[in-house]
Amino acid sequence: MNQTVETLLQHRSIRKFTEQPISEAQRAAILDCAIAASSSSFIQCVSIIRVTAPEKRELLAEYAGGQPYVASAAEFLVFCADFHRHQAIHPEAQLGFTEQTLIGAVDAALMAQNALTAAESMGLGGVFIGGIRNNPAQVSTLLSLPNHVMPLFGLCLGYPAQDPERKPRLPQAMIVHQDSYQPALDTALLAKYDDEVREYYKTRTGGNKETSWTEQITATLSKEARPFMKDFINQKGFSTK
Repeated sequence: MNQTVETLLQHRSIRKFTEQPISEAQRAAILDCAIAASSSSFIQCVSIIRVTAPEKRELLAEYAGGQPYVASAAEFLVFCADFHRHQAIHPEAQLGFTEQTLIGAVDAALMAQNALTAAESMGLGGVFIGGIRNNPAQVSTLLSLPNHVMPLFGLCLGYPAQDPERKPRLPQAMIVHQDSYQPALDTALLAKYDDEVREYYKTRTGGNKETSWTEQITATLSKEARPFMKDFINQKGFSTK
């Protein structure tokens, strides 16, 4: 093992931060690490909006479903798929293909994970905010995002003011397939994992929540999630063909 592996394995989502700011040198290094991430076909179709205005932070916290750490974290970054820059370079660029939407989402995720790993290696913590997609049109207006720029998620960063337990993940045996997909679900292994997740929530909430992973995903996937996203994506010029 090495320090990089240990940093990755010790990841926890941090939602409470101290008031200590992130230094300019730290922020520059974090952003440099994000930009160093792999880019499909060297297209580099991501933009990062660093939000510092308190009033915008408060609105983003509200748009994200009332997540106060969006406003209180030392830094808040919004990762966007961005083909507007390419259109400015090449006005006749053929845009709107679904493949470009996928490239933008994948590249943004790679950059964001690099940023978070770099921050965690410095003793910082963070949490991704998919909740900005609760109100994507309002977020776009607030951040003045032009056509062909789509907000995907945010990232809070700062010095941790909490020390939560690591949330258990599915075991490798349920995720990693060899040579072909293995359709048979290992119910015994799933039951063992459900017990682990149930105990994690019980400990974390002082006994106020005892939910298994199976119960959680059943509730989540039994309803439609953000049904407005398809229309919004199309309106921003993505996945129109």
